[in-house]
Amino acid sequence: MSLQLNLDFYEDKIEFFEAESIKALEDKIQAQIENNKALMLSVHSVSHQMYVSDDGRRFYSAVVHFKLKQSVGSSISI
Repeated sequence: MSLQLNLDFYEDKIEFFEAESIKALEDKIQAQIENNKALMLSVHSVSHQMYVSDDGRRFYSAVVHFKLKQSVGSSISI
């Protein structure tokens, strides 16, 4: 008798981050990288921007594209 488990994995996931300092932005992204390891996702690309408001305040944002690690299969047979 064979038991087959079909596991559906996220193949792509895009997340948006924002912060008032580059360090805070980096910390948010790093925390989410660790969280997404449980979903077998790794960073595929990062895009970031900085905006300076009229009063001189800086605002940082980033878009991180996570992709399924290539070594993961979509089904497991026991």
